[in-house]
Amino acid sequence: MRVIIVGAGVAGLALARGLLMAGHEVEVYEESPELRTAGGSVSLWPGSTAILKELKVDYTGIGRRLETLESWAGDGRRLLTMDLTVAERRYGHPVVHLARSELVKLLAEGVPVTYGARVEHVVPERAEARPAGGRTVRGDVLVGADGRRSVVRTALWGNDTARLSNWVTWQGFTTLPTSLTEARRAVMIAGGQGLCGLIPAGEGRLLWWFDVRSAPGKPLWADDRHVVERLRERFGGWVEPVPGILDTITDIDFFPHHRQPIPAVWGKGPTTLAGDSAHTMPPTMAQGANQALEDAWLLARSIGDLRAYERARSKVVRRPARLAATEMTDMQRPLAGLLPDRLVTGWYTAFLRRASNYLLTVS
Repeated sequence: MRVIIVGAGVAGLALARGLLMAGHEVEVYEESPELRTAGGSVSLWPGSTAILKELKVDYTGIGRRLETLESWAGDGRRLLTMDLTVAERRYGHPVVHLARSELVKLLAEGVPVTYGARVEHVVPERAEARPAGGRTVRGDVLVGADGRRSVVRTALWGNDTARLSNWVTWQGFTTLPTSLTEARRAVMIAGGQGLCGLIPAGEGRLLWWFDVRSAPGKPLWADDRHVVERLRERFGGWVEPVPGILDTITDIDFFPHHRQPIPAVWGKGPTTLAGDSAHTMPPTMAQGANQALEDAWLLARSIGDLRAYERARSKVVRRPARLAATEMTDMQRPLAGLLPDRLVTGWYTAFLRRASNYLLTVS
């Protein structure tokens, strides 16, 4: 079968790998002139690390295996600890945190991609796509894996149904030595000012992020020239290493939070979607890359029945999407410290299975 994939992000590259391994003919078209390595880092849950193994992606020695996920108050009091090794033992695969750039480089190995090919016209009913200034290409199947502003999704759905929430994320890496940099634990610190997350990403790097309330035209939005100063004002009194990290910030990335209704069927004829094109969600549950890999795994196995793929994925992906839409900061402060660690660990271990078609199928 000949499959045309628009977009060479996590979903598109993983899908191409799976299809090539199954003997299909694959063409990938990417708007960027080269592999898109921008972005922070990603936490991969057991279903995703299992999928990477099936795709023969060797992440050994890259990133950091995580053993605990901790919740702290702004003054450093530990509120709860989730034991991630419970999920690792239950499902047979670890939780790993690594830079997004490292993940896409691994996925891209051996995958033929035409870069600098911005698709400007799509005919979903005929699985046709035409890159700007190029010839029309046609496949047996067309997959839009071109992100939140997907050209393929626009051809299928029309107007973008995603809506901004009142939360945004500012994030970046620090190489400042901290007690967490070489650890195997992730920390989330919640308070009235917002949320700070800290996760080791390997090679002396620590991902940090701040979730804060904002909206277009308000402070802490993308065009705020004083964003670093505002973050220091808000979070500078929190426990170390937060103040030290704030003092070292130079490069900083902005991510607004979107919520998108997820229909039971999101394709038409020989055309379907994968990744953020189909189900943009806020980053609060660290599910974006995971759900992209889940799409790729199931679609590669279901390429002959696109509607079955969409129905199976929509049923599962709605679960993390609904939870992410509640925003972690809104959830964490009232609940943290009230529930025993063992109960929270058990709930999250079960949730990871319910959020994964792979784990629901094989575990």
